[in-house]
Amino acid sequence: MKLKKIILPVSGLAAVACSTAENAMPNIIYVFPDQFRASSLAFWDEPEYSGHVGWKADPVITPNLDRFADESIVLSDAVSTCPLSSPYRGIFLTGMYPERSGVTLNCMALRPESTLRTDAVCISDVLKAAGYSCGYIGKLHAETPMKNDPANPGHYVSDRNPEWDAYTPPERRHGFDYWYSYGTYDVHKAPHYWDTEGKRHDPHEYSVKHETDKAIEYLRNRDGQREAGKPFFLVLAYNPPHSPYESLDDCMEEDYRLYEKMSMEDLYVRDNADTTLTKAPAARYYFANVTGVDREFGRLLSELKKLGLDRNTIVVFTSDHGETMCSHGTYDPKNSIWTESYNVPFIIRYPGKIRHRVDGTMLSTTDIMPTLLGLAGLESRIPDTAEGHDLSPIFLEDGRECTPPTATLYMRNLDGEKDPDGTVSGFFPEARGVRTDRYTMEISVHRDMTLKRVLIFDNLNDPYQLENISYKDNPELFSTLCSALQDKLEESDDVWYRKGILQKLL
Repeated sequence: MKLKKIILPVSGLAAVACSTAENAMPNIIYVFPDQFRASSLAFWDEPEYSGHVGWKADPVITPNLDRFADESIVLSDAVSTCPLSSPYRGIFLTGMYPERSGVTLNCMALRPESTLRTDAVCISDVLKAAGYSCGYIGKLHAETPMKNDPANPGHYVSDRNPEWDAYTPPERRHGFDYWYSYGTYDVHKAPHYWDTEGKRHDPHEYSVKHETDKAIEYLRNRDGQREAGKPFFLVLAYNPPHSPYESLDDCMEEDYRLYEKMSMEDLYVRDNADTTLTKAPAARYYFANVTGVDREFGRLLSELKKLGLDRNTIVVFTSDHGETMCSHGTYDPKNSIWTESYNVPFIIRYPGKIRHRVDGTMLSTTDIMPTLLGLAGLESRIPDTAEGHDLSPIFLEDGRECTPPTATLYMRNLDGEKDPDGTVSGFFPEARGVRTDRYTMEISVHRDMTLKRVLIFDNLNDPYQLENISYKDNPELFSTLCSALQDKLEESDDVWYRKGILQKLL
């Protein structure tokens, strides 16, 4: 399927902004809490927004994100191509699909092959070369743990077996010159971090607050966290509202009290939620963390404005994947093509350059790196290795040619072969799927590559994906979606394309 290029009109706002060529390169702040549902934003129930989605917003309290959305472009159809923590991060950093980024599965010691390539050109490498100071705060989870604990050389950073957490040495930081990060560690009120010099810090406070404090220190730059006079690129990777969300140990009590007395009917406003699952009470703690993220994000924006940095700073709020939260009777919060896992929030504020609106552009994870570089005016520096598309002309409305996507690719990988010790080699590409402006389709296979199931949903008439459309009874629709999927598989040079898996199933 060949897409026609369009030329977008130059809006008056963009024309004025483009007339000041002397403007400095913009700062970029990229905030992505882990496992944040697209529907966990209260503004989706407001008249301006509700008509762009077919589902109700969760009953969450997000005043800061609501105000931010009113100043930004809000994408209704952004997706996480491979909705798992590690593969997403590999794609976001490199603009490459998992097979090329090196991160095909969630990173841990028993998956040594799933790790961010040291020779990959990351967005931070490009921005560093363009004169930016680059900082990373929070969860990385993009490389296999190594026995490189700075305080205990030759050992992992803990005694967990298998190890999931990791220390990232300077030579693996891809241009980030300020570092306050860790691999993965899910203890929200007792987090830990390694700083730029490799010193470990163990603050006993809510991780979202602590990381926001560090981000504010970075913005203030009182201790030289970044090079004065240079634009900066700051990634802020919160762990909440990622699990655990089971008790007051997992969130701030003040936030939990907002949801404590809500009934299951009030917490779950969706037709596809199964409140009989033992996980159902977790919604109170999950929503508490959503509100905690909102508060700290608001504090970050307030500081940005106070310092006079807001007018020339691109701020993005998104997530690595969603959270099914009892939808479809599944306990798996992610790694599925269900809307609540696959769709993610994606909100961009760029004062004077991007006008506020809700936009249905289908942005995939691979598009993030080239699009951010395009927004910063660095489209000429997008590396050839980036496999996504620069969608910045759509958002800036600056008259440049752009090809709006008509479909997005979905992929789900599982562990490959295991040796007697449980160490994984390779990966198994269990499912591939596609989403168009109306339909979602997933095709999955057994390990012998025979057909496992086909899911097809009409997202327009069935936004909660309750009715699986029979592919056998709707051959024309199935053929059309398979054609769209095959185009995306070919475009991404996916293993399903190279091995002809889809064709063999048809």
